[in-house]
Parts: sequence; structure tokens; C-alpha cells
Amino acid sequence: MSVVGLDVGSQSCYIAVARAGGIETIANEFSDRCTPSVISFGPKNRTIGVAAKNQQITHANNTVSSFKRFHGRAFSDPFIQKEKASLSYDLVPMKNGGVGIKVMYMDEEHLFSVEQITAMLLTKLKETAENNLKKPVTDCVISVPSFFTDAERRSVLDAAQIVGLNCLRLMNDMTAVALNYGIYKQDLPNADEKPRVVVFVDMGHSSFQVSACAFNKGKLKVLGTAFDPFLGGKNFDEKLVEHFCAEFKTKYKLDAKSKIRALLRLHQECEKLKKLMSSNSTDLPLNIECFMNDKDVSGKMNRSQFEELCAELLQKIEGPLHSLMEQTHLKAEDVSAIEIVGGATRIPAVKERIARFFGKDVSTTLNADEAVARGCALQCAILSPAFKVREFSVTDAVPFPISLVWNHDSEETEGVHEVFSRNHAAPFSKVLTFLRRGPFELEAFYSDPQGVPYPEAKIGRFVVQNVSAQKDGEKSRVKVKVRVNTHGIFTISTASMVEKVPTEEDDGSSVEADMECPNQKAAEGSDVDANEKKVDQPPEAKKPKIKVVNVELPVEANLVWQLGRDLLNMYIETEGKMIMQDKLEKERNDAKNAVEECVYEFRDKLCGPYERFICEQEHEKFLRLLTETEDWLYEEGEDQAKQAYIDKLEELMKMGTPVKVRFQEAEERPKVLEELGQRLQHYAKIAADFRSKDEKYNHIDESEMKKVEKSVNEVMEWMNNVMNAQAKRSLDQDPVVRTQEIRAKVKELNNVCEPVVTQPKPKIESPKLERTPNGPNLDKKEDVEGKDNFGAEAPHQNGECHPNEKDSVSMDLD
Repeated sequence: MSVVGLDVGSQSCYIAVARAGGIETIANEFSDRCTPSVISFGPKNRTIGVAAKNQQITHANNTVSSFKRFHGRAFSDPFIQKEKASLSYDLVPMKNGGVGIKVMYMDEEHLFSVEQITAMLLTKLKETAENNLKKPVTDCVISVPSFFTDAERRSVLDAAQIVGLNCLRLMNDMTAVALNYGIYKQDLPNADEKPRVVVFVDMGHSSFQVSACAFNKGKLKVLGTAFDPFLGGKNFDEKLVEHFCAEFKTKYKLDAKSKIRALLRLHQECEKLKKLMSSNSTDLPLNIECFMNDKDVSGKMNRSQFEELCAELLQKIEGPLHSLMEQTHLKAEDVSAIEIVGGATRIPAVKERIARFFGKDVSTTLNADEAVARGCALQCAILSPAFKVREFSVTDAVPFPISLVWNHDSEETEGVHEVFSRNHAAPFSKVLTFLRRGPFELEAFYSDPQGVPYPEAKIGRFVVQNVSAQKDGEKSRVKVKVRVNTHGIFTISTASMVEKVPTEEDDGSSVEADMECPNQKAAEGSDVDANEKKVDQPPEAKKPKIKVVNVELPVEANLVWQLGRDLLNMYIETEGKMIMQDKLEKERNDAKNAVEECVYEFRDKLCGPYERFICEQEHEKFLRLLTETEDWLYEEGEDQAKQAYIDKLEELMKMGTPVKVRFQEAEERPKVLEELGQRLQHYAKIAADFRSKDEKYNHIDESEMKKVEKSVNEVMEWMNNVMNAQAKRSLDQDPVVRTQEIRAKVKELNNVCEPVVTQPKPKIESPKLERTPNGPNLDKKEDVEGKDNFGAEAPHQNGECHPNEKDSVSMDLD
């Protein structure tokens, strides 16, 4: 069973796996542990990751990137409309109102949902993990930002399902970092001691997240989280791009924003410049050749200018930090360490702002890029039965407060109750009790819409069905279990109606009416409170001798932004077809490359080591065929079916293989013949020693040795014949005998001779020695000095320890 953690970022992804030796971040086919979150569509196939990023400028319209934040959002969402303007590819509305990505694929216009695009990226990550682990990958843990809402989380889960991944948990980025930090710490306080509080700060490509975590031995608890979803490394890049766009317009009269390819090149160069400025404070150049209209452009920037340019962004850093400290009621002195991760935290000014806020140096003990993926892999290992991991419990926090609203029975007034407050422990379950005579509806929503970076406050509508009044006409008690699950998603997991059944007085099965049914037992760490919220009226007095029967009720969920089953199945089928098309195209390219490789190999070797192994006429003919094949490859053979390349390769190998075989045989044959000659000499010498009555072989039967002699003579005659025949042949002719046949002869000779010549001599038993009454028989040829009558070591008279004595015990007796 595989254990994989996936950090799917806006700009790039990391894959961590659990092996016997621990957690390891694995590399892709380019030996790079970072896989860009980029998908490029072509006329024959898709390219994903590094290869797609290399096409980002040349195929800008068909290369998709920075799509992570489109999950679970409508096309009309203000965030989508704002982002749309800066993208090189087209965003269009889907039939369901979602975000569609329009590209040209297989020479046809295609419309893909964001779930499909993320599924394509996950396909690549899954393939990379499988190639590395050499086994199928199904179970995984995927990271998401802590500020993702239910709709966004469900969208990511759908993407995982499209590609056949079983996501054991959607893990918040900061919780994964905290797990990666805490599980290796040996000096954490005991469970009954004051916890160690650590603040984790993550500024990635597109967002800024902070969390405070309390650590004790074997557990971590997230105390609170805060974030700015619109502050990240790309905002710093954009400041540089804006600066140089204005400079180039003044200096070179070039409008970089008018051409998407020029703008993308400028983005790439500005990102490189930003990274260089993190380690250099001097003036650094920015040079781009043939930027626009065949003009070269150049500029320069230093760190202090950059910080001045980004002053507004740097000020935003303190907002989430203040929010976190307020929520958790922590003071700077309560925080024992500040751990920073994420690529953008390498900017010196960002580091400095964080350190200044807390009044202490920040710590960089974690790998800034890989910490999230490693934490996800650890969580996957904890959840997987295949790995034994140190006991470590993880308690996350609910990022946004969640409330329920419902209508009272036969009344127009509404009831509202906040079921999960902000930073409430998660995963967590609660049981709410309602008094109802018929089916009723519950609506879940975020209590504080202004604090949620998502335009829709509603989570979903849940209809509890099949509710009926009691036989006596009273309202039924309906128990509804609400839960924030391991993915951080709110759900109504079960509902049951309590039916009261009168029993005989002597029946001992009287049960309290509030008792929760056994199959509703909450998960470990959950809070089951049957009286969490009573509706309409206080509970009736307990009736003695009442048997309680719990009837499970169906719950119909209408969630905000949920893909339908039919649509999901269609996406799964489409992804399967695209994976197959990519595979076929890869096989076609491999066949084409094999032909090209064959042409270059034979052309090179025909003028080198193979030259003596082909006659002059065949040599000219083969060279002519190689040239023709090369010309065909770069003209009409540029885009042919796989079979056409296989046929061309067979045509080349028909001429090339005999030459290659002659060369290989000429190289190997002398060595194998020498080995055969040595074996023949070895067995012939043993036969000669046997005939000269050597006592080493006098136990071998005469008939057996005759078999050896016969085999040696036959093989020797065969070897002499083939060597003579081969000597008469030229190097450009096929060999008389192949090395394979010679090896078979060696094996045949060994099979006949070896069992005979290695026969063991029969053992001669020596007479048994009997023990005499006065001790051992002294005729026995062994040193018995220092032994008692039973072969035990006797103590030496001089008191010295015998060299072979084991540990001894000294005892003083009174």
C-alpha cells in the first residue's frame, strides 16, 4: 500500500512519500522535486508540469496555470472576473454557471471545468509517484489552504475522484506544516504540562497564512488561524512587472501589455530578479533580448528600491498576525518559536516584518518548499494501516463559524443556532434534538460572511425526511448529528427519530428517552450533547418503563457547488480517454525516436567498429538506406502513425542486426572459447590423475570416469572443428557458431563431469570411547587438562581465571 502526500500549489506541486526509512520528497522525470502547476494542450496530446511550463510562452493561449483558486466558484464571482483580465487563456461560463477553461486540444475547441484541469495535474503527480514507488498509488492526503470553504474543498475532492485517488484527508496547509514540525520533536512538554506554542507563517505564491499551534508529547492542537488570501509572491512579481512596463514604455516606446508573450517573458524575468534580490543587495540587471519588435530591453533594480516599491504589500503582513493574536488571546512572550515556510518568506523584508511583530528572530528549521508535502505524507502514514507511526494526534480548527437555521413547526418564525464557533476543534460531531411532527429543513451557513473570502455564505440545505408524530399525537424527538469531518467540510451525517414504545411493568429494558442510539456513537474526540438545542418547548418529563426505538431517517442534502454524479462520471470517462491518448502519443514519439536513434547509431559505427563486419557493397547500400530514412523522418515522416515508424525500424534492423551480431560475436567468442578450453583442461587433468591412481580420486567408479573422458573428448573434438571452420571465414560473414551455443556446451560439459569429480569420499567411522570409572579415557586424543570428570572446566589451583571461563560470581560465606 502506497502512502503519498500531495502539496498542490498555485504555482508548483511537491510529492512526498513514506518509505521504510521515513518521509522522502520525490523527483519527477526531470530530476526536479518541484513540478509546475501548468497544463499545456496540443494537437496530439497534453503536456503537464515542467514540459508544459517550457511551452508557456510559445503556446500561451493553450497553456493553463494559476487555476487553483477557481475551485468551487461561479463564473460571475468578482474574484474570477478580476483574474480573467490577467490570464493568457480564456475563461468562459459552464452550463452550471461554473468556471470553464477554453482551449484548443486535438485540433478542436474544448471546454474543461476547473475540476478536470486539477485532475489532469493530479494525474501527473500520481504517475510520478507510481514511477518512483514502482507500485500503484491510490491513497493520498492532499493539502488545501486553511481558508478554503466547503464548496472549494468539495471541488478538490471531486478532482481527486476523477483521477481515481482516494483522498484520506484534505489537510490544511498550516496543519500539515505543524505536524511535520512536531512529530520529530523529542523535547515537547508532557500532556499534563503547559503546551509549547509555536506560530507558523506561510507566504506562498498567491496567499499568506498564519496559525498558532499548541504542542504536547504526542499531540498538536491548532489554536487559531488567520490569512490574507490575496497576498503572495505573485503580488511582489506584479509590482516589478508594473514598474518595468512603465519604464519600457517611456524608454523604448514599447507597450508590453499589448502582447501576451512579451508580458509572460517579463513576468518570468521579474520572478528571477526578485529571487536574486533576496540574496543580493546591489544593483541587479534585467535584460530581455528581442522583447518586442526585435528590440532588446534592459533595466535594473536593487533591494531597497524593490522594498520601497512593495511598501504597501509589506504593510499588509501585520493584519493576519494581529488577527491571530486577538483570536487566540496570546501575547508575543507566550510564543516560543516562529517557523516560516513558503517561497515568498525568503524575501528579506517579509522576514524582517514578521520578526519585528513578534520581537524575536524567525526560525527556518523547516524546508520552506517541501514542509507541507512532508506533513501530508506523515498524515497519510498515520491514517494508513501499512505503516506504524509514532502516536501523534492532530486536532485542527474550524476557520469560519457555522450556524444552522430552521423553521419552527407550524410557525413562521425561524430558529438560529451557531453549531461551530470560529477555531472550534475539528473533526468534531454534535447531536442536536428537535421536536417535530413532520419532515423539516435545516440550512447551514457561515455566521460571519464578511470574514469569509467567498461570495456565498450559504453552505447547503438539508431536508430530514420521513418524520412523523408519535402514536399518541405528540411531537417526535429527532436527533440530528452535525459534523465537521476530516476534510474540514460541514455535513449532517445522520438523523434518527426516537419512538417510545410502552412495555410491560416487569420488562427490565426501560431506557432513558434521551439516550443516543448505539450506531450514532460519535467519533473519538467528538461532543455528543443530546440537549445541545431543544426547539419549541422543554423536554417532557421522563416516563417510566418506556422502551426507546431509534429509526434512521434519510437526509437529502442540497449543497452549494456540488458536481452531479452523471457529470462526475462523464469527467472520469473523459480523463480516461485523455490519459489513453497521451499514452498512445508517447508510444508514437518513442517509435519515432527509436528510428532516429537507430539511424545515428549505425551511421556512426559503420565508419568505426562495424566497418570490418560488412562487405563494401552492403556497406554502401546500408549507408544509402540510412540517409533515405533520415530524409523521410524530417519530411513526410514527421507526423506518421506509430506503425509507420515500426516498419521503418524493422527495415533498418534487417540490414543492421547481422552486422551488429557479427561484431558482438567477434568480441565475445574468444572469451567463451577460452572458458570452454579451461574446463576441458580441468576435467582432462582429473581423468589423467585418476588413471595414474591418485588417491584423491580412488573413490570414483571406473564407469563414471569413463563418462567424463568420453564427454571431454567429444566436446574437444567439437571445439577444434568449429575453431577451424571459423578461422576460414572472413569477419563480414556470419559466424559458424554463436557464443550461445558455446555456453550451452560449457553447461553440458559441467552437467556431465561435475557430479562425478566432486563426489565426496566415504566417511570412516572411528571407534567409540567409553568413560572409565576414574575419569575420561586418556587414550582419546584431546587435551583434557582443566576438565573435571564430566567434561566441565575445573578451577585452577593457582586461582587464575581460565581463558575460556565466562563471567564468574564471587561469594563470601560466613
